[in-house]
Amino acid sequence: MDEITYDYEEDGVLVRKEISKEFLSKGAWSTVMFKYQEMDGKTKEYKAPKVALVRYKKANGRFMKQSSFNISSKKQAMQISDILQKWFSEEDE
Repeated sequence: MDEITYDYEEDGVLVRKEISKEFLSKGAWSTVMFKYQEMDGKTKEYKAPKVALVRYKKANGRFMKQSSFNISSKKQAMQISDILQKWFSEEDE
């Protein structure tokens, strides 16, 4: 599973760099949450961090991306976090 990365290069330039990753599930079907940054094509500077949730299926000894969802901003990430905390704290009551 260490082979799974969110880094992406174009013409030898790292245009998307993985900052960190967490495995939410492991096995033949794996879910990984990545924190990453994309390079601005004009300034060549990395933009603010984003998050991607990616689902992989292991086939023929390789992990193949099946689906993904990107959280495009810190604001959106915090909104999702707040909603999940609300839903699951209500469930505990």
